[in-house]
Amino acid sequence: MTDETIDITDFAKIDLRVAEILTAERVEGTEKLVKLEISLGEESRRQIVAGIAQHYTPEELIGKRIVVVANLKPAKLRGVESQGMLLAASDGQTISILTPLKAVAVGSKVK
Repeated sequence: MTDETIDITDFAKIDLRVAEILTAERVEGTEKLVKLEISLGEESRRQIVAGIAQHYTPEELIGKRIVVVANLKPAKLRGVESQGMLLAASDGQTISILTPLKAVAVGSKVK
C-alpha cells in the first residue's frame, strides 16, 4: 500500500496507450537501457528508452504490444531522447513488461 493517494482527476491526466514495439536495440555503453521505436497507431511513431535490457533481449521485444505513458514529457537518458515510458512490474529481481491479454488495436486507450 502506498502512503500517497491521488484522485480520479489526477489519474485522468495520464494518457496510457497500447503500443507495438517496431525496433529494439541496446543503448551503447549501458547495461540496462534499451531504445525502442514504438507505434501508437495511425502512423504515430516515437522512441522510448527503458531500463529492461537485463531482462529482455531486443529480439524478443520486437512485435510485442505494451502499455506506455504517451503524454510523459520527453527526457534524455544517457544522451538518448525518450518520448514516453513503458509500464513494467518489478519485484526487485525480475522485471515484467505490461502487455494486454487480448488482441487490442495499437493506440487503444487504457482506462
